[in-house]
Amino acid sequence: MSHVKQHEVSILDYEKTGHQTIFVQFSGMDAITGKNFAGEVKFVGSMPYGDLIHPKRTFLSIECREHVQAWLIDKYCSGAFN
Repeated sequence: MSHVKQHEVSILDYEKTGHQTIFVQFSGMDAITGKNFAGEVKFVGSMPYGDLIHPKRTFLSIECREHVQAWLIDKYCSGAFN
């Protein structure tokens, strides 16, 4: 039986800097490429922005980028950065 690797993401730190603006630092591992990564996004309202989750600027696999973006939005919506 083979073990299927899964994408890993964890929050390193976050900081509220203004009206509805939060910076989140995170790290993880792309299961497709097997490479570790670290980055930062800026939440404006409930939307994250940053090169690591930008479709044309990221070095992450498509699957990992989508996973990280969805995971961050889920964390935001569940109140993890309050």
